[in-house]
Amino acid sequence: QVQLVESGGGSVQSGGSLRLSCAASGDTISSYCVGWFRQAPGKEREGVARIGGGGSIYYVDSVKDRFTISRDNAKNTLYLQMNSLKPEDTAMYYCAASRPGYNTYYWGGCGFYYWGQGTQVTVSS
Repeated sequence: QVQLVESGGGSVQSGGSLRLSCAASGDTISSYCVGWFRQAPGKEREGVARIGGGGSIYYVDSVKDRFTISRDNAKNTLYLQMNSLKPEDTAMYYCAASRPGYNTYYWGGCGFYYWGQGTQVTVSS
């Protein structure tokens, strides 16, 4: 069983930066597919970025060249560095991790089972 806890959200102006963290406990996530998702009010959940178990990285087109996903295996923590933020990036951001054989949500070539509670990101113009 893996528990995921996000932090680092907040309110920034357009063009600003934030760094989200997702601390995992209960098991190591170093070999899992892990990712970041977001959901804005009235919209469906959207995949933002993910790291495969082998280290491959995938981004949704709208965040390429602005966001960077990374994983610190020693700290069992996933990060999302967000630069050049835009108002349309405003959403609740969630981290997720896979559980082979149990995954229920699929995006970017990965399956996901564990979800965090989310951290709010608000970008004002």
